[in-house]
Amino acid sequence: MSNPKGGMRRPMGHGGPHGPMGGGEKARDFKGTMGKLFQYLGQYRIAILFVVLFAIGSAIFSIVGPKVLGQATTEIFNGLVSKITGEGGGIDFGKIGNILIFLLCLYAVSSLFSFIQGYIMTGVSQKVSYNLRKAISEKINRMPMKYFETRTHGEVLSRVTNDVDTLSMSLNQSMTQIITSATTLIGVLVMMLSISWLMTLVALVILPVSMALISVIVKHSQKYFRSQQEYLGHVNGQVEEVYGGHNIVRAFNGEKAVTDQFNRYNDTLYGSAWKSQFFSGLMQPLMSFVGNLGYVMVSILGGWLAIRNTIEVGDIQSFIQYVRSFNQPIAQVAQVANMLQSTAAAAERVFEFLDEEEEDQTVEHPVSIDGLKGAVEFQHVRFGYNADRIIIHDFNAEVMAGQKVAIVGPTGAGKTTMVKLLMRFYDVNEGRILVDGHDIRDFNRSELRQMFGMVLQDTWLFSGSIRDNIRYGRLDATDEEVIAAARAAHVHHFIETLPGGYDMEIDEEASNISQGQKQLLTIARAILADPPILILDEATSSVDTRTELLIQEAMDNLMKGRTSFIIAHRLSTIRDADLILVMKDGDIVEQGNHEQLLEAGGFYAGLYNAQFERPEAV
Repeated sequence: MSNPKGGMRRPMGHGGPHGPMGGGEKARDFKGTMGKLFQYLGQYRIAILFVVLFAIGSAIFSIVGPKVLGQATTEIFNGLVSKITGEGGGIDFGKIGNILIFLLCLYAVSSLFSFIQGYIMTGVSQKVSYNLRKAISEKINRMPMKYFETRTHGEVLSRVTNDVDTLSMSLNQSMTQIITSATTLIGVLVMMLSISWLMTLVALVILPVSMALISVIVKHSQKYFRSQQEYLGHVNGQVEEVYGGHNIVRAFNGEKAVTDQFNRYNDTLYGSAWKSQFFSGLMQPLMSFVGNLGYVMVSILGGWLAIRNTIEVGDIQSFIQYVRSFNQPIAQVAQVANMLQSTAAAAERVFEFLDEEEEDQTVEHPVSIDGLKGAVEFQHVRFGYNADRIIIHDFNAEVMAGQKVAIVGPTGAGKTTMVKLLMRFYDVNEGRILVDGHDIRDFNRSELRQMFGMVLQDTWLFSGSIRDNIRYGRLDATDEEVIAAARAAHVHHFIETLPGGYDMEIDEEASNISQGQKQLLTIARAILADPPILILDEATSSVDTRTELLIQEAMDNLMKGRTSFIIAHRLSTIRDADLILVMKDGDIVEQGNHEQLLEAGGFYAGLYNAQFERPEAV
């Protein structure tokens, strides 16, 4: 399914809305998104408090180091001078050894604190990642069907994978970096002032230059980070969809179209990613250049002050180390500023998804499904996927419990839409749908759907054993019940011939069994579920004639005593239906059994005859 304008799209339900592939603006509200993120992190405040304390402790012990090392340098310098002038006994190696042991202990404690805070922060970031994925997974089950019918699979998957990973990684790196950098900046500034206020003033001259460079780079890189995050989702979505439909792409020679679209997305992603990383990488060399200018100025001024005996020689060494330590957190803050753009972009997409509209899953006083027979009534149902485009105008029908009801009509008449309304994938705009006299909106959604079993034309099997795929219809079913359901669907013999039988693993694409065999397994699943109401959407369309007859026989036995809705395209399969609802343009134009409708000679008769009459020879 190639679309030269919009690229690959996944199949949608009949009559469903057709929206463009989502994606879009990122980090539209940076402050608001970061505020939400910090609010979300509130549940980890104790762990984050320890991270802050250990990060500060690590920075402080590291900051004191150069001052202590400067004392050792001063001791060596004074010892050499006294030895040269003959005024003393030379270098006191014992004192220097004690200083170095103390310095080693300082750095060891600093490293230990750094390890502990890194360990805790890694745990926090992984918990955030775990909980966000869990929240997204649970959110998916509460979201309305229209969300997924107007977006690509890849875009939704991108929220769970790329965005959560980006958020987790940036949290792990940026939070500790911010704390350490801020502590280092303050601590180093205090230590520099304790050595010389004049040298500190000179060193700080480079700060406005650094900040100006940072602001310019961040300003230019922000838009590229947004574009990078957006087109990463587009690329993933397009690859996922094309891979899922690669047979169709090849059958219609659509390789060039999908490749061209991928190249467009990929080129944009490459451009934005290259520019964002270029600006990010530009930070370090620029800061190094500015920092080196600061070293030159400090060295000259320090030498002059040492000559005047204003400071010790070791203080010059300490101060140069502090200048380096002062410039490093500034560069780190610049890197974090870029990282925060990615954090905000990813967090906004995640929170945007979590804030999406949800379906009402429960009602205050739900109707119990126990003892319900399956009588269904449609009363003046009016519905449209969009409020300004009504496709079901005034649908009325009454179905008795246990009846076999066929819904027929041309493509786009609203057949599948009625089934979606019945299962509350969508709610009606006007009117009511009743089950045993109860409005379906008075049931809890999950309990309402327990009443339905579905066998669709498009089969769905997951990667796992055949036994587990059938058992999906009722998870607590025994092996004997699974086998009984397979026998009823006339699929047991086929399963027994497979290597591994019921334990054979179906691969990810279910390519190791045929389309007809997939259909048989989904029918067995529905039989195992044993619901009071069945929905069959041309369930035998993918099997051969002999298998179709066997399935039809099994279905007839299954449908006895149950209300069954059959969406029929081949009218020959529903001749024995108790009631046939003929739909056209969202309304029922005729209803009755097969013989009655043929005798009436109306719309149904025309559809039926059109399927079986022979075309005239040309």
